[in-house]
Parts: sequence; C-alpha cells; structure tokens
Amino acid sequence: MNHPLEGILVVELGTVLTAPLAGMMLGDLGARVIKVEHPAGGDPFRRHAGKLYSPHFASYNRNKESIQLDLQGEAGKADLLALLARADVLLENYRPGVMARLGLTEAALKEINPRLVWCSITGFGKEGPYRDRPCYDAVALGLSGLASLMLDPAAPSMNGPTISDNITGMYAAYGILGALMGRQASGKGARVEVNMLEASIAFSPEGFAQFTRLGVTPQPQTRVAISQSYAFPCADGRLLTVHLSSVEKFWQAFVAVLERPDLLADERFATPELRTRHYAALYEEAAATFRTRAREDWCARLAAHDVPSAPVYTVPEVMQDEQVRRSRRAASGRSPRQ
Repeated sequence: MNHPLEGILVVELGTVLTAPLAGMMLGDLGARVIKVEHPAGGDPFRRHAGKLYSPHFASYNRNKESIQLDLQGEAGKADLLALLARADVLLENYRPGVMARLGLTEAALKEINPRLVWCSITGFGKEGPYRDRPCYDAVALGLSGLASLMLDPAAPSMNGPTISDNITGMYAAYGILGALMGRQASGKGARVEVNMLEASIAFSPEGFAQFTRLGVTPQPQTRVAISQSYAFPCADGRLLTVHLSSVEKFWQAFVAVLERPDLLADERFATPELRTRHYAALYEEAAATFRTRAREDWCARLAAHDVPSAPVYTVPEVMQDEQVRRSRRAASGRSPRQ
C-alpha cells in the first residue's frame, strides 16, 4: 500500500499517550506530523528513564517532526496559528477549556482555516460532572467497567499494558480519517471529539449487550467461558493458551491431544453450552493433564491436531518467534517514508 495520507499535515499538541498514538498512526499512513512541545522539557514521556528519547516516548512518537513553542507567549501562539493556517489536522489532548484559554477557539480556528479537522481528546468529554477531572488509563478502566472484567475481586491487581489510553488514540485516528473523507465532499473541516471513558465503553460492547438483553452482569470469566479460552501451566512452569470456541472439531481434537477420552463421556462437557456452564471444572480436568508434560511438547501436539493454541511468550521470546521475525523482515524491506 502506498501512503494514503501523503500531503496531509497534522499538527499535534499531544503529550503522554492518547494524542501521540493517534498522531503516530496518521504518520504511519504517510501524513506529515509536526509535534509541538513545550520548551521546558517537552512531552513528559521523554523524561521516563531519564533520557531524551525514552522507551515510552519512542513507542508513541515515530514518524514525527518536533518543534518547541511556548503557547503562553504571543510569539509562540503566532507561530502556532501560522502553522495551523496551512494544516489539515489539529490533534490535542488538553483538558476541556485549555484551548479556549489559549485563544484557540473553534471560531478563531475556522476563521484562519475553514478546512481544518480539529480532534480533541479528553478524559470525559466537554460536559458532565467529571468534565474537569484528571483521567489516566486506570481511571478510565475503572469507570468504563473494563477493569471489572479483568480483575480478580479476591486479589485485585492492575497488570498488563495500557488499554484505555491506546484504544482512545485509535478511535481518535479513526474519527480523523472519517472527517478527512467527509471534507473531500464538503470542502469543510470538522470537529472530532473523543474521550477515554466513552472509548473504553465502546471497546467492550459485548458485556453491555449481555446486561441489557439478558440481564447478566458479566464477570471476569464470562467471556472466556463462552469462548472456551484457557491458560494452562505445563510441567516446566511455562504457560500456553488454548481457544476452542464452539467449534466441535476443536473440542474433539483437544480431547485427543490430552488422550482423555473420558472427557467425551462426561455429561458435564457434552455440548458447548454445558462446557461453558462447567468451565471451571473442565479447566481443572485439563490442567491436571497439562502439568504432566513440558510446554514445547504440548505445543507440538496441539499444532499437529490443529487446535487453536499458543505458548505464552515473554517479550524477548516474541521477538525471537519465526512468524514475528518474518514480519519484521518484511517490514524492514519496505521503503521508509521520508
């Protein structure tokens, strides 16, 4: 694919994660992204690990140029307005009201550039009781219900990668692309507003549909029980995952791998619905068998029987996986955007 956003100029007033991720995605598609940073240290993510280009910053800011502007001063503001006058997209993740205090109102920006697509990313939107609250990943995860689908109430612990931040940035990029398409027909810019709470709710529609249509309040294992997803420890202490879905051939193959024909005769597991209902019992039966062999052995057996499965890799292991290495080689052969 060529770079479909070649010729599009994006001005990013973004820090930390949501707006920088959206800007990076637009840059990946060929847009020219100019990141505006404060002279006093720039994006706070730069300072993680005490480096100018910390791993945190590098993860969300490829394919960008960077300039320093003090938007509290008239000179910096004038430079920004000159840049926005010829830009296609303005991307920012300030709290509501900050842009207006800088004199960057919707009316003012329309006057200098009626074709500008302005995307604002906030925690909770421009209205409502939480409007002015600070919002980070854990806050959005909690309020959106996502955390309730991941945490064990008996031993709650926040783990894993950032989720709400990432999906909010992705929805922002999605909205910007839609606005740019709409501009081709109308010739006019648009305002795109994305917030972390609504993006996080939208990311997990199934749980809300289960509640509104069936009256079921989803729990952490509700979805995995329906999809028959498992993580098993093996004899060497390593983990693997299995996802059987409701496809009968996968269930049959899974039992063959385990060499447990007794499971086929067990009435608790006779149908997908019963396997969902007795998810915990089936896990215990299978887990006891998985503990008898090393992960490599089980992975080979599962693959030979075409069971959807995978080892649970560490990050270094991911980078050594042959499928991933092949993808990296293919990506490195593509011409970088200049």
